[in-house]
Amino acid sequence: MLKKTFLIVTLFSVSALLTSFAPPKKDQQVIKTIIIDAGHGIMDNGNHNGARGSYSYEDDICLAVAKKLVAKIRDQYPDIKIVETRPTENIVALKERANIANRNHGDLFVSIHVNAMPPIHHKELVGYEKEVYYTGKGKKKKKHTRKVPQYRYYTTPNTHEKGTQTYIWGAHKAEDKELAVRENAQMLEEDNYKQTYGDIDPNSPEFVALSLVKTKQYSTRSAMLSNMVEEQFSKVGRISGGPMQRQVGIWVLQATAMPSILVETGFITNPDEEKYLNSENGQFELADCITKAVGNYMKWLEKRQNANGPSVYVPATPATMNDAFLQALNEHHNTPGENRKTLAAK
Repeated sequence: MLKKTFLIVTLFSVSALLTSFAPPKKDQQVIKTIIIDAGHGIMDNGNHNGARGSYSYEDDICLAVAKKLVAKIRDQYPDIKIVETRPTENIVALKERANIANRNHGDLFVSIHVNAMPPIHHKELVGYEKEVYYTGKGKKKKKHTRKVPQYRYYTTPNTHEKGTQTYIWGAHKAEDKELAVRENAQMLEEDNYKQTYGDIDPNSPEFVALSLVKTKQYSTRSAMLSNMVEEQFSKVGRISGGPMQRQVGIWVLQATAMPSILVETGFITNPDEEKYLNSENGQFELADCITKAVGNYMKWLEKRQNANGPSVYVPATPATMNDAFLQALNEHHNTPGENRKTLAAK
């Protein structure tokens, strides 16, 4: 298996090198097709698939924001083709989402999601019960009683976290798997999981190795777009968790052959955030921020393709950015995969 993986990795590496050095055509439109992915969706049994708040669901919010994003991009950039992976409320298999993106030769993949925090666990003393126990044997056996504390265990929503985070796929590490487990959970709930995905484990070393080669040529562009998205969120007053490189497998980021980002638009488990995410104004603002980021990304890409243009994007407000993230953009391709660390922290 490892020999086979090494051979495939080598072939992908040669192919990536050949394509990466191909000179761009003059007057070529830098972005022709954008893939918009509304995360999660309602399953065949009618159940929601994503995170839930006190009154709303991730599936519905993702679709609403994605629709507004599609409309905004079409209005401002009518020459760009927009492809939706989940145009309705119904769920679409993760593998099919990536296939849709790849079949349409997307230049960008933007996945819309909603964040959530696990509930807080509590332990409360509610009283004592008398417990009988014995010591000794035979004639020396004695009866005793003691008080045993009784506890009530319960959970409450975690309402403290708020703000945005934008992820790109990074190298694999055996830690911090919560996000990947949540975003890949749909795979395991699909009826034909084995037939569709076989024995593929998105966190396996073999799959990660192939994905790393496949996405390496897009990593700088993905990182730059994620940074631009978070910069726009900061400008409108959103608390930005920053652009982040997730070091565990998220299928839609690993399996798409194009620059790809996953935008966590807010925490549905925070009451204020949930209200914002469900509001028309909040959804329009999120869509507008992402659209502006896409516009800045296209300008940056055009300059990169122009021999006389700068090769590094300089943000309008450096204070909103993570300096370590920008430095990592230049070092990323020369860093061993297992040694890469999260490029931005909360």
